[in-house]
Amino acid sequence: MTEKNKTCSTCDSKTCSAKKPIEGESPQEHAERMALANRMCGIKHKILVLSGKGGVGKSTVAANLAVALAAEGNKVGLLDVDIHGPSVPTMFGLTGEMASPGHSQGAIAPVKISKNLRTMSIGFLLGHPDDALIWRGPMKIGIIQQFLKDVEWGELDYLVADMPPGTGDEPLSICQMIEDVDGAVIVSTPQEVALADVRKSVNFCAKLGVRILGIVENMSGFTCPGCGKTVDIFKRGGAEEMCAKLGVPFAGKIPITPEIVETADAGKTQAAPPADITAAFKSVARKIVEAIGRRSA
Repeated sequence: MTEKNKTCSTCDSKTCSAKKPIEGESPQEHAERMALANRMCGIKHKILVLSGKGGVGKSTVAANLAVALAAEGNKVGLLDVDIHGPSVPTMFGLTGEMASPGHSQGAIAPVKISKNLRTMSIGFLLGHPDDALIWRGPMKIGIIQQFLKDVEWGELDYLVADMPPGTGDEPLSICQMIEDVDGAVIVSTPQEVALADVRKSVNFCAKLGVRILGIVENMSGFTCPGCGKTVDIFKRGGAEEMCAKLGVPFAGKIPITPEIVETADAGKTQAAPPADITAAFKSVARKIVEAIGRRSA
């Protein structure tokens, strides 16, 4: 039985908890949990992209991390789990795209971005991109479970999950649903106002047993295209200093540039940005891959 064809019924794993019903769990709930575990078994590595607060460029980092991983020949899925503020459709020029049924009953086909990159977002289920989802927790958790259980990713090298900001229901539920997550990438800007919330995310990961693969300092310095002078709009180096104090890995700095904004707004995140920005995201991706490798060794 090949890894590709392995299902819960043929798996000989002694550690997979999905095979054993939880006390008080109904047969339907157990079946759904097995289906989710079976879907996740086809994905080698799962990466959560977190932020302690909104507005720090978490989706930008998640999207460009996925692009960088796919550019190296990896099969990558980008899951937009930010239910109230889905950004992925806009960033990849997919606004108005609607999700289509998968091959199996009840399955959902991910939307193709490039040869090696697929994505799924609540934005592909909305009638209009400006529609607001006024949902309470159980409905949000339900759609997240559906995305993890029913999206036909196929065999992936990496699944990058763009998480909602904060440490509430959605991030907690995803960490509990994906038992073998490789770790989290936490995104911050350099100033103390953002770093204070990052420390909460670090604590969140520690309490849930989620390994931190690296912290990214986004919007780290702006270089004037006219005079070449670098201005630290949001300060600089704060995230790196915090990593040294907390003993967590630092994944790198991403400068703030008009090109990043323009490509995202134009839906061209998958297109190659300027060389220095491409190099910055490739460096972050390389450090994340190395951190995953150290975990697997």
